Amino acid sequence: MTLATAFTKMHGLGNDFAVIDLRGGSANGTASAGANGATPLTDISDTQARAIADRRTGVGCDQIILIEKPRQKLADVYMRIRNADGSEVEACGNGARCVAALVMAETGRRHVIIESVVGLLDAEAAPDGRISVDMGEAQLDWREIPLAKPLDTLHLGIELGPLSDPVGVNIGNPHAVFFVPDAGAIDVAALGPVLERHPLFPEKANIEVAQVLSPTRIRMRVWERGVGITRACGTGACATLVAAHRRKLTGRKATIQLDGGDLEIEWLADGHVRMTGPAETSFTGRLDASLLG
Repeated sequence: MTLATAFTKMHGLGNDFAVIDLRGGSANGTASAGANGATPLTDISDTQARAIADRRTGVGCDQIILIEKPRQKLADVYMRIRNADGSEVEACGNGARCVAALVMAETGRRHVIIESVVGLLDAEAAPDGRISVDMGEAQLDWREIPLAKPLDTLHLGIELGPLSDPVGVNIGNPHAVFFVPDAGAIDVAALGPVLERHPLFPEKANIEVAQVLSPTRIRMRVWERGVGITRACGTGACATLVAAHRRKLTGRKATIQLDGGDLEIEWLADGHVRMTGPAETSFTGRLDASLLG
């Protein structure tokens, strides 16, 4: 039997998460082993992830974030991400800010290091209360996206309806960024799932439609692989800024205007991408054992 498991419902600009601390014994951790042979939760399955993410019968979220003990000494915690469809993914910018906020509150520090499958992410508390995360180096080679065949990632040559000629970028996960005159006019719900599964993307892809409003501001909407339309995507915002600068549409720093609000993105001279935005807590609770099967 598994004890009811603590979770924290959080969001970054409306991109929402059920954050589950699997470290055990930490300030925000799951319940420790107790009577009747109950044991703490150590992982969740694809089925459990889908049940938690269900907006009618579960907590309801775009992703489930799992916090574990770090593998590397430099890191404070290890972060894993499961999409609403149960699949495990490599990176989540808004989720990283939420994990950073929890660890900062737990430790009292303004700088923490989050370990993930794509490496170490440095997070700092900004003076205005937002959180800034170094998302690592933008990957631009076709093998790094990855693509199914060698191509110039600045011009992928894909077309579907009003969308064409995307830029490929990997920010811990694959993205295809389409530039359009009016992001609001694009039927992302219809085009997104088809493009996500395009044969060019062996690991599928996140799909962004971006409208450059000025050299320092971009309007972006997103279809996230394994989730669908979300109000914000941190890695997508990073990919969009990188793609825009590569196309000479913006400088190396811009505000990305998402459905849920704004993120500040900067592509640093060393190739790393820094993302700054809010992280909010909605509520805390416990997952009943029946939800976990």
